[in-house]
Amino acid sequence: QVQLVESGGGLVQAGGSLRLSCAVSGRTLSTYAMGWFRQAPGKEREFVAAINWSGGYTYYANSVKGRFTISRDNAKNTVYLQMKSLKPEDTAVYYCASSRDNIVIPNSLSAVGSWGQGTQVTVSS
Repeated sequence: QVQLVESGGGLVQAGGSLRLSCAVSGRTLSTYAMGWFRQAPGKEREFVAAINWSGGYTYYANSVKGRFTISRDNAKNTVYLQMKSLKPEDTAVYYCASSRDNIVIPNSLSAVGSWGQGTQVTVSS
């Protein structure tokens, strides 16, 4: 079983930057494709970004393209989400996710095998 723990959330002004981290334990990180999802109050959980097992391919939701960057350091068992030019509509709980077996990249809820507990990101106007 994979355990995922997010950190790095907090309060930031619009236009600012924040980097989220996801520490992975239970298995070697390189075993899994990884992703980030988010959920705002009253809204469905939505896909944000994903990265394949090697880090050579990334995929982003249209709402964050050009602003967010997903990366991974398999040696440190850590996945990152660098967020810049943050907007109030980015406010949400951000969840780290690992893929189900044999999923190349987890860009949908059905592709997720394990979830982290989430970290709150709040962007003020």
